[in-house]
This record gives sequence, C-alpha cells and structure tokens, in this order.
Amino acid sequence: MAAITPSPELGAIVRRWLRSYASGDNVTVTNLFSDDPALGYIGSSHGEIWRGDTLRRGMARYMQDIPSFAWDRDEFRGFECGELGWVEWFGERVSLDTGKEITFRSTFVLHLEQGVWRIVHVHNSNPVSNMEALGYESRGFEDLLEAALATPAEFTRTGLATIMFTDIADSSVLAETLGDTSWSVAVSRHLKQVEVIVTDHGGTLVKTLGDGTMSAFASASGALTAAAELQRTISASEDEPQLRIRVGLHTGDLVEQDGDMFGTVVNKAARVAALTAPGEICLSDATRIMVGGARRFRFSPPVEVALKGLDGRHVTHRLEWRE
Repeated sequence: MAAITPSPELGAIVRRWLRSYASGDNVTVTNLFSDDPALGYIGSSHGEIWRGDTLRRGMARYMQDIPSFAWDRDEFRGFECGELGWVEWFGERVSLDTGKEITFRSTFVLHLEQGVWRIVHVHNSNPVSNMEALGYESRGFEDLLEAALATPAEFTRTGLATIMFTDIADSSVLAETLGDTSWSVAVSRHLKQVEVIVTDHGGTLVKTLGDGTMSAFASASGALTAAAELQRTISASEDEPQLRIRVGLHTGDLVEQDGDMFGTVVNKAARVAALTAPGEICLSDATRIMVGGARRFRFSPPVEVALKGLDGRHVTHRLEWRE
C-alpha cells in the first residue's frame, strides 16, 4: 500500500491554478482540470455544484461573473498517495475588486494522468454567506431589477403589494449544455408556466428577462400560494432539463409614476431573491407578518441577513413548500 507523503509539487500546481482563477485566466484553469468523468467543483455559494463536461464547458462563463481577487498571505498543505493527491489552501486577507476582504479556504483533489497531476475536485468555502463575505450576488436578479425599474410597468396599481422575483438556478451551465435552441424552448415553456400560475393566484407578471421573472400581487397570501405551487409543479415535472428555481418575495408600498414602479419594495424583493438557494422560497419579515398565522403556510426559523444596497440587518424566512 502506498504511503502518504508531503508534496510541495502539488501545492505549487494548486497555487498556479488559484492565481489563474483569481486573474480570470480561464484557459489555464480549464487546462489544469482532469479529463476523468469524476471531475467536480463545489463553490462557496448555493447551487455552485458542477461536474464533468458541464464544468469544463461552463467554467469560462462562470468566471466572468465573479470578482477578481488577490491575497496577502496563504498556506498550503499538499500530500500524495500513489496516483492521488490533495491540497489544503488557506488564504488570508483575500481582497476582491468589490472592496471586500475575507478569509478563504479550499480543498483540492488531484489525479496523476499520464505523468501529469491534474485537478479532479475543488471545494471552496468561506465562513459566512457570499452576500456578507463577498459583497456580490447573482447578476440575473440585478439585471432583472434594473430592467424592471428602467422601463414602464404593466402593473400600475399603487399601495401595498407583494413583489415576487424568480429565476432558474444554474442557467448559464444549462444553456451551455443544451445549446441556444433547446435552452430557448425550455425557458419559453418555463416562463409560460410562471405566467399561468401567477395569473391564477391574482398576480400580474410584470417583467421577464432571460429566465428571470418579476410579478406583483395585491395579496401576500396569493403570492406565497403561487410561489409554492410553482415550486411543486417544477419539482414534479418530468420534462428535461429538470429545472430548479429560486423565489424571493417582499411586501411593501408600491409607487407608480408615469408608468414606472418605484419604492424599496421592488429593490428589496430582488435582494431577498438573490440570497435564496435553488429549490427554495425566501420572503421578508414584512411578507411573513402579512399572512399572520395562516395554517396553510409553514416557515423555517427566521434569520438575519445583509442585503446589498440596504442598510442594517434584515429578517428573512423560508417557506416550507413541500407537502
């Protein structure tokens, strides 16, 4: 049986990969991946789990969405045992171009292939949520929010409203895998599904952008019922690709002026959605209060989070939609 021995060589390979990753050099990052089907990547955010050819094809696009970064000091522990090896990496004062500084850690598994060590598995982690640690969130909701605020809205009701944002998790990877035509068909089918369910529960589909949607409801109960039905319908679907969506909601005062919608309600709903994990429904404390003790809704314990562009800490809840 092969002995486990320290390996400075594997540490140097991982350092080269990390520096390429940090600077946006996707060619080097991809070339250092293993050709084995076991290749896998687990990121620090919900939904960042990719494997095999999906990872190889989608890595370049993913790297366009993350901040560039550098670090002041790091520590490696590399080991090898026969044709397998692993490296622990601890980065201190990791500085991102968003202005944030964090502590980061990663684990790498490497495989010796025709005399060359290649990365077969990566697992990144940081001790707090990406929003709090890194100061960035999914551009999907950011783009949808900008579009919603910049163009006239079909929903012109003012007063109290519940705003719901949705998007498809891992859409970049799915689009890369399926190709433009098949992905367009899947997205069109999904958006029609969203529109039907939203309308059936008294809401209005206000805006779509890519695979993301924004809807408005006069009733918080109607919005939560629609969100739960949407998740259950998608979960039960046998269509391929099998989709997972994120849903975020917030209730507040909606102001309409010259056909445009203004107010913190739209902004906050998008921020809540951006922190939601695939397959989940998250809502603000305001939306939770609106439905009171309605027995048909079950919620997880509340958590406090930071929301981009909004001061202070904000209480959110998760709707338990599975029956």
